[in-house]
Amino acid sequence: MCDSARLSRRSVLALAVAAPVAAAAPARASGPVLGGDRLGDDAVQAGSTTGLPGRLTARSWLVADQDSGEVLAAYRAHRRLPPASTLKMLFADTVLDRFPPGTRHTVTAADLAGIPAGSSLVGIRAGTTYTVGELWQGVFLRSGNDAVHVLAHMNGGVAKTVAEMRAKARELQALDTHVVSPDGFDHPGQLSSAYDLTLFARYGLRDPGFRAYCRTRTADFPAGGGRTFQIQNTDRLLGGAWGLRAYPGLIGVKNGYTTLAGNTFTGAATRAGRTLLVTVMHPADSADAVYQEAAALLDWGFTQGASARAVGTLVEPVSAGQGQWQGQGAGPSPTRGSAATGTVARGPSAGRLVEGAGTAVALLAGGAWALRRRGARRPARGRHRE
Repeated sequence: MCDSARLSRRSVLALAVAAPVAAAAPARASGPVLGGDRLGDDAVQAGSTTGLPGRLTARSWLVADQDSGEVLAAYRAHRRLPPASTLKMLFADTVLDRFPPGTRHTVTAADLAGIPAGSSLVGIRAGTTYTVGELWQGVFLRSGNDAVHVLAHMNGGVAKTVAEMRAKARELQALDTHVVSPDGFDHPGQLSSAYDLTLFARYGLRDPGFRAYCRTRTADFPAGGGRTFQIQNTDRLLGGAWGLRAYPGLIGVKNGYTTLAGNTFTGAATRAGRTLLVTVMHPADSADAVYQEAAALLDWGFTQGASARAVGTLVEPVSAGQGQWQGQGAGPSPTRGSAATGTVARGPSAGRLVEGAGTAVALLAGGAWALRRRGARRPARGRHRE
């Protein structure tokens, strides 16, 4: 058998699709992996490879059942990568229920201070009054960092909100995630994984408000002076755009793009009473690839994946009262994926679940050249995000 380190990523993927357990996996620490040991392997994992898309270029992806939490297939599920705006799902999981949607807030200049240059914006203006519901529409539909910062200031400030998002990630057992800002922008050390992003979506979709916002296609947004303008959801699978058809049964949830992260997407769709979740991170250069690969994985999940045996599970929050880790039986603490290689490293103690930015930057170094190379070939779109 060829050494997997000498194979191209596409060759490894093709070999894994043919025989997921045959490809050589990198050495990993002993002990269980969060969600199941197979999710720690550096190869495609699937209960059935029949019909599994064969030309996936994403650096990490996962398909799971919303209700049961079963992971049907995955590739480097715990690989830590920049999440872009998909991190806004965790922001919503943390802050959404803090204020009734009808609460009115007049925006100040201080609310809009510190928004990173090049951010995607919904168009909030200081001196204009918005309802909380309108601000959340700005977050979900237009991925507006201005809306995120206003809500974060209402919540007590950006630093307080980041601390609460870190605590929420720990509660959800999203051990691959390190939060630096509430908006998901390209800040050094801001990381997550396909596994964690899927946890955020699954948790959020249990909230009727979260579910309503992420499936909204258009909304009228205040422009000041009693005027409004229409905003559209940038999720291309939700409404169909730029040559892509709307995906049947799609119910959200969040897309993202930054120069460093590339395109990221977590979606959910319902068919015949069954809801599936899919997360795709950092596919090939085409801006449509993240949607095309997500749609292909959902198609597989609704057909061949319906009878596939699970390769892992999405864990429940600690607040569900089932312990710190929902593994099978007692044992050592779970391990989690590394940033650059997708191999598995020993998970930190409870006091070290959130690393410092310097450590996270070091973890990114191994894969940064590839991200820069891909970003250089991408059509000029600016350092913004959807």
